[in-house]
Amino acid sequence: MSQFDVAIIGSGPGGYVAAIRCAQLGFKTAIIEKYSVLGGTCLNVGCIPSKALLASSHHYHDAVAHFEEHGIEVGKVKLNLEKMIGRKQAVVDQTTGGIKFLMDKNKITVFEGIGSFEDATHVKVTKNDGSSETIEAKYSIIATGSKPSNLPFITLDKERVITSTEALKLKEVPKHLVIIGGGVIGIELGQVYLRLGAQVSVVEFMDRIIPGMDASLSKELTKVLKKQGMKFYTSHKVKSVNRKGKAVTVEAETPKGEILSLEGDYCLVSVGRRPYTDGLNADKAGVKVTDRGQIEVNDHLQTSASNIYAIGDVVRGAMLAHKAEEEGVMVAEILAGQKPHIDYNLIPGVVYTWPEVAAVGKTEEQLKEEGVAFKSGSFPFKALGRARAGGDTDGFVKILADAKTDEVLGVHMIGPRCADLIAEAVTAMEFRASAEDISRMSHAHPTFAEAVKEAALAATDNRALHV
Repeated sequence: MSQFDVAIIGSGPGGYVAAIRCAQLGFKTAIIEKYSVLGGTCLNVGCIPSKALLASSHHYHDAVAHFEEHGIEVGKVKLNLEKMIGRKQAVVDQTTGGIKFLMDKNKITVFEGIGSFEDATHVKVTKNDGSSETIEAKYSIIATGSKPSNLPFITLDKERVITSTEALKLKEVPKHLVIIGGGVIGIELGQVYLRLGAQVSVVEFMDRIIPGMDASLSKELTKVLKKQGMKFYTSHKVKSVNRKGKAVTVEAETPKGEILSLEGDYCLVSVGRRPYTDGLNADKAGVKVTDRGQIEVNDHLQTSASNIYAIGDVVRGAMLAHKAEEEGVMVAEILAGQKPHIDYNLIPGVVYTWPEVAAVGKTEEQLKEEGVAFKSGSFPFKALGRARAGGDTDGFVKILADAKTDEVLGVHMIGPRCADLIAEAVTAMEFRASAEDISRMSHAHPTFAEAVKEAALAATDNRALHV
């Protein structure tokens, strides 16, 4: 029987990063993955392929809608969806191959098969051919991730009524894509197919899209996407989804209690994700699982079995790849006797539409609910030279700061390159910067980052210079 210091079940961003950090710290490490490729949801059917399609569809849309205004005449633009999907897969293959290289480089043993506990120190690996082997590990880290959720009355046929996984490999552009759920995944994939020529309708139970983010971001993104042609039905409760041939009918109850009927040729069900623990046999190891399917952990991500930890989507908190990575590093360092810490308030959230949406810290709604006195400063991208030069003038940056101390409490932005700009806000907040601290830092001109400086100036006695 092979023996290891640490066995990790799941090779997504949390699992493979935990494995690398464990190996760096001198642990003999194994990682168990049920699929033939490493990387989990994020690299195979999530973050990476969706960003590849967002990038390709953005290029296509620019060629169709914006090249001419830049003085670029290309004639009739033709879409080759098969080639676009093929490029997406090539990006995925290269990325997952890179993870395999990192496992080899760090001398991490990879087991292909389903990992299940026999007890707290033994993990059985059941391979695709039915054979199995058992390994012994002093510590285990559960990193089994999540799967798309569904509504109980919807039958996912994965042909016309689909999840995000199928939406990443369609063989045709939908004529009318009906999306159930106005969260990050639905909105991102909706914009991909909107750019490629589909009619896109979004049905959302809450009163706004991206409901977990600051309301001002939801409002601005809705305005921009409506301008691009996307249709929204917020505060609508889906009652039924039925397929007949190539047609899918979605019926939803409106805020007035009436029934709205939408007919499309595809329906994307994007109502969140659920923790995935199927086949884990957590109970055999003494690991408690909540009614919601999450694995219970303490502040050190330790489960009810003292030598077993859990990270990422399978535990509480935001289901984000970078959150899982931080947790993977944290557990590895705890096992090595170090004292790592994660400030969950400073895990940024991003929506990779265009304009991009990004945020970190508290929203206005949260600060009001908590009774915290704050001041707000905003700056629109349309007042920025770099944004006008590139033709990307939608959106703004908003900084929320403590009314007394001026400490930055939240940063919310929508606009060009906000997925990257948010890192400045995270850095500032990690060092407990004030709005004035940011406003006195030199920002290169002309850059999109100047909007962050100007928003900080706006939050500091309304001192913005260019608006």
